[in-house]
Amino acid sequence: MLDYYLSPDRISSRKIRLFVSVLLIVCSSLLQTFVLQTFMAPSDLLSSGFTGLAILISKITGLFGFGFSTSLGILALNIPAALFCAGKISKRFVFLSCLQFSLTSLFLDIFDFQPLFDDITLNVLFGGFFYGIATVIALKTDGSTGGTDFIAMYVSDKMRRSIWDFVFGFNVIVLLIFGSMFGWIHAGYSILFQLISTKTISSFYHRYSQILVEITTQHPEEVAEAFKKEFRHGMSIIPAYGAYSQANYFLCRSIVSSYEEHQVLDCIRQVDPRVLLYTQKVDHFYGNFYRKPIE
Repeated sequence: MLDYYLSPDRISSRKIRLFVSVLLIVCSSLLQTFVLQTFMAPSDLLSSGFTGLAILISKITGLFGFGFSTSLGILALNIPAALFCAGKISKRFVFLSCLQFSLTSLFLDIFDFQPLFDDITLNVLFGGFFYGIATVIALKTDGSTGGTDFIAMYVSDKMRRSIWDFVFGFNVIVLLIFGSMFGWIHAGYSILFQLISTKTISSFYHRYSQILVEITTQHPEEVAEAFKKEFRHGMSIIPAYGAYSQANYFLCRSIVSSYEEHQVLDCIRQVDPRVLLYTQKVDHFYGNFYRKPIE
C-alpha cells in the first residue's frame, strides 16, 4: 500500500496537477483583469471582495488629492488575509491564491484592455458573468482569488456549508458606502453585477454537492483499503454475479463529494485497471460524512 502512495506515477500526477493549476490561475487572473478593465471601469462598477474594496479605497483617496493604486490596494488587503490563513489551511491553497491576486495586481499595471460596449446594462451582464467564471476557475484549482474567498473557504469548511450569500452581503455593505459617496446609480448597477457574479459561482462551483460511486471489481479488499486511506469515506461491498462473464464480482458503493470524483476514479484505476465505475448525482444524503479540508 505504501508503494502505491509513493509510486512515481502518483508523484508525477501531483506535479502535473500543480502545473495545470498554475496555468489555470494565470487564466483566472487574466480574465479578472480583462473584466475589470473592459466591463467595469467604463461603467464605474465596483467588483467583489477585497478587489472591490481596493477600488473603493483608490476612489476615496483620489478625493483627497493623492492616489492609492488599485493594484497596490489588492496586495495590501490580501497579504494579511493570506498570512492569517497560512497556518489554518494548506500551503497549496495559500500559494495558488497568492499567485492569483499577485498576478491580477501585476496584470492591472501591464495590460490596457479596451471597452467592448457603451451600454452599462451589457457591461453589468457580461462583466458579472465572466467575473464569476474567473473566480470559479481559481476555486476549481483548489485555490481562490484571495480576500473574501480566503475567508469564505475557511469558514465554509468549518460550517460545512456554502456561505457565498454572506459574501454577497459583505459586498453590498461596501457598495452602500460606494453609493453614498459616489452616486446610487452606479452602486445599484454594481449590486446587480455582484448578484450575477455570485450566482455564477454558486452554479458552477459545487464543493458541497455529493455523488454516488459504484465500483464493480474482483478485488474488493484492495479497492476498499486504497479508497479508505485516500478519502476516509466508508464503503459498502455487495457480492454480485456477471451474467455475461459468468464470474463472481463485487459492487463497492460509496458517497463522495463531487469535487473528489476524478481523484476517486484515478485512485481506483491505479489499484484495479479493469474496474468498472459508475457515478450518479445524489440529491439528499443523511448521516455522518467526512469532508476533506481545503488543500
